[in-house]
Amino acid sequence: MIINQPIHIFAPDVLESKDPSAGYFAAVRLEEFSAESLAATASYSRKDFYKISLVTGNTSYFYQGTEYRLKGDEWALVFTNREVPYRWEVHEGICSGYACMFTEDFLPLHTHLRPADWAVFNGETQSVFKLNKSDELHFSGLFQKMLHEQASTYAYKYDLLFLYVLECIHGALKLLPEPENKNSAASARLANSFKSLLAGQFPLAYPNQQVSLRTPQQFAEKLAVHTNSLNRALKEATGKTTTQLINERLMLEARALLVHSNWAISQISNSLGFEEPTHFARAFRAYSGQSPSSLRQLFD
Repeated sequence: MIINQPIHIFAPDVLESKDPSAGYFAAVRLEEFSAESLAATASYSRKDFYKISLVTGNTSYFYQGTEYRLKGDEWALVFTNREVPYRWEVHEGICSGYACMFTEDFLPLHTHLRPADWAVFNGETQSVFKLNKSDELHFSGLFQKMLHEQASTYAYKYDLLFLYVLECIHGALKLLPEPENKNSAASARLANSFKSLLAGQFPLAYPNQQVSLRTPQQFAEKLAVHTNSLNRALKEATGKTTTQLINERLMLEARALLVHSNWAISQISNSLGFEEPTHFARAFRAYSGQSPSSLRQLFD
């Protein structure tokens, strides 16, 4: 019997699960949700959530035109980003396991990396991992720690929750096979070095602090490669140009400062390396569709 019941992996109180210094995070046990409660939580299916799911049951996961089928006793670890559509179907019985979800701004406040900097979220590599018993026990333990810490009153619990998310990500990356193509491996190493350099400049903590590497040429010189070589490696690894990646990270930092700091817009503009606040305003509007002042007013 095929039920074809879609799975909505969202907790009813997810919008209340907010790190005071960053974004939203919530962990859930899937078996605690009935079909009725899942339908009732559909309003929380916001597209800005990244999700990690540890799932078992007679189910299918549909992602980028591929069906990943699980038998009743099989387990899978699944990473979903906020850009690519996906869906689950339960064929028989119930779907059980765990899931955690978080907004993009949950991670940068704890680390210099973004969710999209990890291959499991950005489409650069596989995002579905069928697990053996040993791996299932390891990841189940991590989710149980998330649930325990989420319910605690520990003042720094979101720092621990971030570390459990990070351990899930790196645990999955360790399951990936070694790359066979040496040229691809070299491009990946160069891309990772670029990402580390870029990410290492953030977050900005003081108004007089300024990014030191802002152009493709500056990054290429720091990495001792030609600008074209860097751009080619990044294009192969991410599908984006050096300029696009730099601009995206600058705008993400701009948004964080506009929302979470009391810096003047001119100070944010200067720290991000813009010659004039008008140049910053124009770039931010092109990226986000709204002006810096308009965004800030939404959170005043």
